[in-house]
Amino acid sequence: MTSPRVLVFDSGIGGLSIAGCIHRALPSVRLVYLADSAGFPYGGQSEAVVVDRSRTLIRQALEDFPCDVVVVACNTASTVVLPALRSMTNIPVIGVVPAIKPAAGVSLNRRIGILATPATVARPYLAGLIDDFASDCLVERIGLPDLVCWIEGQVCGETLPSEALSEGLQPFRDTGVDTVVLGCTHYPLVAPLLKELLPEVKFWVDSGDAIARRVIWLLEQGGYEPDDQAAPERQMPFEQVLFTGRLPAGLEKYLEELGLPAGQLLGNWPAEGRIRSAGSA
Repeated sequence: MTSPRVLVFDSGIGGLSIAGCIHRALPSVRLVYLADSAGFPYGGQSEAVVVDRSRTLIRQALEDFPCDVVVVACNTASTVVLPALRSMTNIPVIGVVPAIKPAAGVSLNRRIGILATPATVARPYLAGLIDDFASDCLVERIGLPDLVCWIEGQVCGETLPSEALSEGLQPFRDTGVDTVVLGCTHYPLVAPLLKELLPEVKFWVDSGDAIARRVIWLLEQGGYEPDDQAAPERQMPFEQVLFTGRLPAGLEKYLEELGLPAGQLLGNWPAEGRIRSAGSA
């Protein structure tokens, strides 16, 4: 049976954290990554724009690269686009939800921090999750407007301003949270730095492993039988990496550092796209 293919969609590189979890759980699965970098960041876009861009781009990607599962690996997009995507395709679509429920399950002092984008922090959807799963907890929400851009800059070799980040995290220290939810898929990419800046936090929670488990379940429902021991790990986990804007200068190196090298990198996709095979100049 041909290995299934999974499309991972985000506005930038944050979804790479989700893709990494899927690859570790299902090393034989073929991955296609689609970053709407021309529309980045989605937090600054209206809901109508996010829905329209997501629908258009994902439809085109599925025409070019038929997939078995679509993962919307963006918290901001997931809060608004899932119904529209599910109405246009029979392919299973998974969204990312801030991991409030598991955070409430592990917190010892009932003080939880949520680190997200300003758009996610402000959405009623997040407030509903807190009411449903953490109503007995003190929940401190921080929406750092620059953090996703700082993380995107790391691909090109820019240094993340750790002092400014530390200052932005101060409310977590003041509140004494013992658990932090990483409510943006970009943030697991800098988890070591976050843990260094907040050593008093005992538990760090994100959605990556839960998404990977959901992908496994959906593929099994479609007849795929994963065998992690029998299936060899793919040397090129990404068949394609698609950016709607220009490819970041250090993208190929960054993917290799994450253990997610790509067969092909495509910038300015889909219109006037150019293909650059990994390893070429």
